[in-house]
Amino acid sequence: MDSIFSFGGVQRVTAVIAKALSKDYHVTIVTLDEPSAKDTSFYDLQEADIEYRFFQFPRTSALKWKCSKVYSALYRKVLPQTRLTSEWYSHSSFLSEKRKALVKELNCGHYDVIIGVHASLTVRLAACKSQLGNTKLIGWIHNSYKALFGEGSRYCIGPELIKYYEYQLAKLHHTIVLCQYDAQQYHIPTDVIYNPLTLEPGSISSGTSKKFLAVGRFSHRHKGFDLLIQAFHLFAQKNQDWTLDIVGEGVEEEMYRQMIADYGLQERITIHPFTNHIQSYYSTAQVYVLSSRWEGFGLVLVEAMAHGLPVVSSNLPTSKEIMGDFGLYYENGNIEELALRLEEATHVNWMEKSKEALAIAEKFNLDTIIPQWKKLIEE
Repeated sequence: MDSIFSFGGVQRVTAVIAKALSKDYHVTIVTLDEPSAKDTSFYDLQEADIEYRFFQFPRTSALKWKCSKVYSALYRKVLPQTRLTSEWYSHSSFLSEKRKALVKELNCGHYDVIIGVHASLTVRLAACKSQLGNTKLIGWIHNSYKALFGEGSRYCIGPELIKYYEYQLAKLHHTIVLCQYDAQQYHIPTDVIYNPLTLEPGSISSGTSKKFLAVGRFSHRHKGFDLLIQAFHLFAQKNQDWTLDIVGEGVEEEMYRQMIADYGLQERITIHPFTNHIQSYYSTAQVYVLSSRWEGFGLVLVEAMAHGLPVVSSNLPTSKEIMGDFGLYYENGNIEELALRLEEATHVNWMEKSKEALAIAEKFNLDTIIPQWKKLIEE
């Protein structure tokens, strides 16, 4: 994987799965982190017997890199995207010295199973298949299909690479996606394994605080906190009691703070830094809000429900798959409708919603998810 010793949802889920599997298997994490970044206190990794290997791709000469860019541009813009031209693209986008270095690293571990985490490393793994012997290869896609191939996402690979990805993923023994909706978008076989609840829940919310809560990284447009602030501004014009806590860090923080100041909502909206003890925020909130423009799997929804919180969410397919009729949904990107759902959430039968939330969260316990991984590994 790209990184295990840094903050992020993918890192946290991978750490939880790896720790659980290490009880029955010898687990190695090969990471692109620098060795100096190693800190097993991240996600309590010190609790498990896991080996870490640090790998870096070698540099490519400027001339070879420029030549590869020429073919890559032709593939994206001009050439018919057949299996053959797609295989050539896999060579131009993942040059031979990088491929050889990765093969050497992976073969030295004599692994029975190798899991590529995230779309980009998954296709790199597929490109090396012929040189990895009988090792079972599994790709684990954490972004939604829309985030990878749609418009407007910072992760957007582009619709012109859909066929390339599918040709590459088809080489793997299994490709794991995070929801049934995404599985239906691909034209290759996929397996669906939901992400598990990755934290030990704190105390159940009492439902009396009159606080909305939103949690996530402040990355470009992804979590839609800009939409949430605008919607809360509309909501606050009619409501004088409720407040909003946003927990996270990232490049858009200054923009959010400026929006809050422009609306004069400094006393109503508070931005809190990332914390390893996020449970305290869930326990003291009354309603959770997911304003994301896209999600591979909204793990924060499960975390919120594990604390008994009702949820307002954009109408993402993955949100509906996780929550069913439980969620209070609004049209993705519709600020006015989000404001209406915030108002609606202040009047729900809180005790009834809380019980329903706890029951849904139970379906995502680690003890339910790990047997699915073990079956995939051992079959």
